[in-house]
Amino acid sequence: MAVKVAKAAQPSVFSWEGVDRKGNRIKGELTSLNVALVKAQLRRQGIVPGKVKKKSNSVFSRGKKIKPLDIAFFTRQMATMMRAGVPLLQAFDIIAEGVDKQSMRDLVNDLKQEVAAGNSFASALRRKPEYFDELYCNLVNAGEQAGALETLLDRVATYKEKTEALKAKIKKAMTYPIAVLVVAFIVSGILLIKVVPQFQSVFQGFGAELPAFTQMVINLSELLQNWWYIVLPVMIGIGLLIRRAYKKNFKFRDTVDRGLLKMPIIGQILYKSSVARYARTLSTTFAAGVPLVEALDSVAGATGNVVFRNAVFQVRQDVSTGMQLNASMRSTGTFPSMAVQMTAIGEESGALDEMLGKVAGYYEEEVDNAISNLTTLMEPMIMAILGVLVGGLVIAMYLPIFQLGSVV
Repeated sequence: MAVKVAKAAQPSVFSWEGVDRKGNRIKGELTSLNVALVKAQLRRQGIVPGKVKKKSNSVFSRGKKIKPLDIAFFTRQMATMMRAGVPLLQAFDIIAEGVDKQSMRDLVNDLKQEVAAGNSFASALRRKPEYFDELYCNLVNAGEQAGALETLLDRVATYKEKTEALKAKIKKAMTYPIAVLVVAFIVSGILLIKVVPQFQSVFQGFGAELPAFTQMVINLSELLQNWWYIVLPVMIGIGLLIRRAYKKNFKFRDTVDRGLLKMPIIGQILYKSSVARYARTLSTTFAAGVPLVEALDSVAGATGNVVFRNAVFQVRQDVSTGMQLNASMRSTGTFPSMAVQMTAIGEESGALDEMLGKVAGYYEEEVDNAISNLTTLMEPMIMAILGVLVGGLVIAMYLPIFQLGSVV
């Protein structure tokens, strides 16, 4: 006979008003299971409770997804509190009370319940694989086993912050030109649908053959006017299919990754960012006491590119047979000589984690400088593209008028 286990009550945030020992009216928020427990907690603090009500969460805050940056901030908070000597369960309560995003608050409360039930912190994290990857869990587990959880959390927090900062810089470099190009195509579409037909009605009275360029623009305008309800969904559908294929199809993703590395300017940024991720991840795991061969397993997935992932797997295989890390990196032909030489120095001096950290810092700065230069170069390039798109349409419309004036 199956026995149903009652689901544990979920803590909620309550807003309260009360009077302290000096007679001052004060208010605040507390996380608890019910109103009675909130009032009891206030009385223990010497506060006479007045109004106590459950804080309602807006639909928008409840629906917000947890982002990697939220996890990085959570890790930094945990590291700070562990270093200050705050007990683990109490740290969860403090963080949950200070979080505005309901989904993040629920995650922290779930972790607290798992730990309160007797599970380790790493085990609780492994129950949330969508937020905490294997590398994160392994590092926390190593900290618990070594009795240095606060140190490992600090390293994990630094790793997450550096990684997310690097991702944000790359997204910024890619988002700006894409956004401008999208606006350019929208403006061009409006011109083709709304403005070109006005010129077309004027041209019909000329009774002369139009220039090929003008006729091509008119044909494109007629296509969009008559079939826009098909063209637009097809373009959106193609974009969604490409995005889905990149997420689901490994061969397609690998092809795109290899192609991106060969692109001018952007390819160098992605290449240097992959080197930085490799060095940062390996430095963090090795400093945490994870054996090198096991650390390389986690590093492979953190590089963010199939070329580097395959290279790291080859390095792992070579290192497991006794080859030095720097020699294996050089044999792949993927890593830059500077990273290989710094790794060799780290292995000879016994400070591999420190040298890899310097490699990561160097290439992170290189990515930052490259993105700044790219942004500077993109502005005139984007203006030129806008000029070609919009200016081309204007020239196509005025070209017959110019020819008519020369005939007269």
